[in-house]
Amino acid sequence: MIISKTPFRLSLFGGGTDFPSYYLKNGGCVIGGTIDKYCYVTARYLPNVFDFKHRIVWSRNETVNNYKEIYHPTVRSIFKFMNIKKGLEVHYQGDLQKNSGLGTSSSFCVGLFNTLYNLQNKKISPKKLSLNAIHVEQKMLNENCGSQDQIWASYGGFNMIKFNKNGTFEVNRIRKSKKSLNNLDQNMFLVYTGLNRFSNNIEEDKIKNLDKNIKNFDKIKEITNSFIKQINSNITIEHCGVLMNDYWEIKKRLSKKVTNPYINELYKEGLNNGAIGGKVIGSGGGGFLLFCCNKNKHKKFLNGFKKLPIIRFNFTNTGSEIIFRNS
Repeated sequence: MIISKTPFRLSLFGGGTDFPSYYLKNGGCVIGGTIDKYCYVTARYLPNVFDFKHRIVWSRNETVNNYKEIYHPTVRSIFKFMNIKKGLEVHYQGDLQKNSGLGTSSSFCVGLFNTLYNLQNKKISPKKLSLNAIHVEQKMLNENCGSQDQIWASYGGFNMIKFNKNGTFEVNRIRKSKKSLNNLDQNMFLVYTGLNRFSNNIEEDKIKNLDKNIKNFDKIKEITNSFIKQINSNITIEHCGVLMNDYWEIKKRLSKKVTNPYINELYKEGLNNGAIGGKVIGSGGGGFLLFCCNKNKHKKFLNGFKKLPIIRFNFTNTGSEIIFRNS
């Protein structure tokens, strides 16, 4: 039995420039990091005493005799990709809701790959994990998704990821002081909207309007580069909040599906409760809102959102890892 632990990610700036349809022509970059919220994937070989070959346990409990019968699209695709022959049992558990903007589906994809390769006693590098997950999601599942989530889940850490026009990527760890890092995550809050959404539908709309949105994506890249230049000089939470507001205004122009009256009202409420700035995490349309808030406003902010779940977090340095092995 093998158990993997794979972090979820928090994308701060640059989302959208990691679409292949954008960065293959213009180059892209994103900045953000993995957080201390995880998904866990357990896998073991099944003896041939059952009346089924594979058991997949997630929000459903699937028992099938052929991988083609598996309902979960990621599991089915990875079984096909790895040419799984022996009977397997796979379990999924997550710290936070799926379809919430924190890259949960890509973390699961990376975690499942990591678990199954280790079950076969094969080594796999973070780069290979990333490329495998990107291939499954973009080519096999034909999802309208970017390439950042899979990389963060594989590598971990607070990084700037650069996407080159030739299709390659570079992961650059942000070397900054602990004080600077704490200044960010200790003054940020994730507020759960209660809305689950399918990012594929929203991203499809953004990609469909890519030609019209080129200038907006270029502005997003400018904001990202501005943040990168200042992060090593102990950027203040105030400046981070201002950049997030600018980013949020541009992000809303990418698709009408990014926001709605309910999200707009929550955003306004967050600012009224003392936040400096914020944005929707991920593609938009629901999931989590991220707010920047100075320490002296924390109590007011928390009191203002008593009816909604608020998640505190810390940035982490580790990508997908194996935490249990019983051969």
